[in-house]
Amino acid sequence: MKYRNCVLLLLFLSVIVAAPSGPAPVLGDKQSAEKDEALKKSKDEDEFYELFRLFADTLDQVERNYVNDISRRELMEAAIQGVVSKLDQHSNYIAPSELEEFRIDVEAEFGGIGISFSKPSKKDWLQVISPIAGSPAYRAGILAGDLITHIEDTPTNELERKETVRRIKGKLGTKVRLTVRHLDRTSEKIEVERQIIRVETVLGDTRNEDASWDFMLDDENKIGYIRLAAFARHTTSDLRKVLEKLQSEKMNGLILDLRNNPGGLLSSAIQISDMFVAEGRIVSTSGRNVEDKRWDERRRGTYSDFPMLVLVNNYSASASEIVAACLQDHDRAIVVGERTYGKGSVQNIIELEQGRSALKLTTAQYFRPSGKNIHRFKGATEKDEWGVLPNSGWNVKLTRAETMHLAMERHSRDAIRKEYKKPDGVTDKVLIKALSHLAKLVGEDTPAVVGDANEKDKASDTETPN
Repeated sequence: MKYRNCVLLLLFLSVIVAAPSGPAPVLGDKQSAEKDEALKKSKDEDEFYELFRLFADTLDQVERNYVNDISRRELMEAAIQGVVSKLDQHSNYIAPSELEEFRIDVEAEFGGIGISFSKPSKKDWLQVISPIAGSPAYRAGILAGDLITHIEDTPTNELERKETVRRIKGKLGTKVRLTVRHLDRTSEKIEVERQIIRVETVLGDTRNEDASWDFMLDDENKIGYIRLAAFARHTTSDLRKVLEKLQSEKMNGLILDLRNNPGGLLSSAIQISDMFVAEGRIVSTSGRNVEDKRWDERRRGTYSDFPMLVLVNNYSASASEIVAACLQDHDRAIVVGERTYGKGSVQNIIELEQGRSALKLTTAQYFRPSGKNIHRFKGATEKDEWGVLPNSGWNVKLTRAETMHLAMERHSRDAIRKEYKKPDGVTDKVLIKALSHLAKLVGEDTPAVVGDANEKDKASDTETPN
C-alpha cells in the first residue's frame, strides 16, 4: 500500500497543477488545434499514471505477499534493470556495488598493488597473470605464474573472487601481507604497499630486459609499433611521449595496433585522432534529445611526416573505430585486418542517488568524417553500412584457431617474467603484411605517401575461411 499511496499523492498533485479554471472560451481554428493537442497530452499522461499505478501495485503485492522476504532495494534495482533491458545492449544500470569497478574500467587507474590475476572459482588459488610494470607488486618481485596462496592469514582458495579483490585493495599507503609461491615451488611472505595503480594502455610488441616496452619493431627500417589497449584519460599523454621518443630515434613509419581495443573515452579518441591529421572533421554525433556535435582537427602538434598503417579486427570497438575511421577517411593511414565491431553509440553517465549509483544511457550515435554510419544496429547484415572496413586489398581474415593462438602468444609476450626472450620472427600475419609494406615503402627514394601506397600495393585480400 505504501507504493500505491505515493503514486496516488503524485496523481493528486498533478491534477491540481493541470486543472483548468474559468468558463471554456469559444475556439477558433488555432485554439481548436491547441485544444486537440492538450487533449492528446492529457490522454498520454492518464495512460502514464495508470501504468505507474500498475507498477506500484505490483511492487506492493510482491513486498507484502511473496513467499520469501525480499528487500525494497532489490525490487527497485530489478525494476530499473528491467527498464534498461528493453534498450540497446550498451545502456545499463550501475548499482552501488558495481560503481567502483566501473570507474576503474573508465579511468584505467585504481588503488592496489598492481597485478592482473586469474581465479576461476572459489576453490582455486589466486594465480598472477602479470604484474603491471613499475607497480608495487612488480617491485616486490611478484611475477607471472606465481600463486598467491594467502592474503594475510586467509588461504585464497577459501575466498570468492570479489572478496579476494576487496582484501588486496585497501586504503592508499597501507600494506597487505601476501604468501607467494613462485614457479620454482619456493614460497615467501611479501608485504606490499597499496598505491595508485595506472593501467598501461600504450604498449609495444615485446618488452626489453628491464620490462619496459620496445616500441621500435624494425630497427633496420626504423618502423615503430604502438598498441593501444584502451582509451583512458592518460592514454593521449603517454602516446605523445612514445611518439616523441620514436621520432628522436628517426622513425620512418608507424604501425598503430587497435586490435582487441574495446574503446573508452570519446575525448581520448578525439585527441589521438587530432595528433595524426592536420585539419578536417574527426567525428560527429547526433541524437534524439541532444544537440548535434562536431569535432575538427587542429593543425598544432600534428605528427604527419611518416606513413601509417592501422591494425583492426572484429573486437576493435567504439573509440578504436573513431580513430581508425578518421585516419582512413583523411587518407592518413591504411586500415589493415578485419571489419571492426560496429559500436558507434554515445553513452552518457548519469549520476543517481547523489552519486551512489549511475545510469549508463545511450543518447546519440557517432558518424565518421565522411558522414557514414559506424553503429551496427540490430538485424544489420554484412552488406549494410557499419563499422570500419579495411582498405581495399588489406582484408586479412583469421580462423578461430589462429585468433586463439595469437591471443595466447600475446599473453606470453605481455607477461613480466624472470627471463625475457624476444621472438625470432613475427608470426602474426596481419602484422607481417603491414610491416612488409612499410619496410618496402620507407626503403624507396620517393617520399612515402599513403595514397600512393594503396596504388602500389593492391595485394589481394588474404582470407582464411572460418
